[in-house]
Amino acid sequence: MVKTRAITEKDAESVAGLSTQLGYGSNIEQILFRIRQIDNNNGNCAYVAIFENKVVGWIHGFYTLRIESDAFVEIGGLVVDAAYRNLKIGKQLIDCVKLWAKQHQVKKLKVRCNTKRTESHQFYERVGFKENKRQVAFEMDLQEYPQLIS
Repeated sequence: MVKTRAITEKDAESVAGLSTQLGYGSNIEQILFRIRQIDNNNGNCAYVAIFENKVVGWIHGFYTLRIESDAFVEIGGLVVDAAYRNLKIGKQLIDCVKLWAKQHQVKKLKVRCNTKRTESHQFYERVGFKENKRQVAFEMDLQEYPQLIS
């Protein structure tokens, strides 16, 4: 039986290992720092899935404000160990974030997914998400602009 609970600092090593399955190369110290930040921010939630005393999945959600739309919660990351997929663990983790969103009186849950991850697209559709748009994401490395950082 899979159980879910709020993420804790002791989960950092397992979360780092799971994150590499999606190509995110964070080390334990980086993950621990981020878990602490999330724990200290009321606009974020994170949960882990435990099976036989092993962390087999994690999810991160965050409260989002936009001028052009009502507030919503977005899933920032969701990983289930490849050996434990198709056991409804991802759905259980999403249910945790859904409950958290309802506690924050939010009516929409959103998730973004890399266009290459077609299996993930199918998973999200199976659990009730509907595609509403495709977009291109841009980023800027602020370290390249030292004059902006004081």
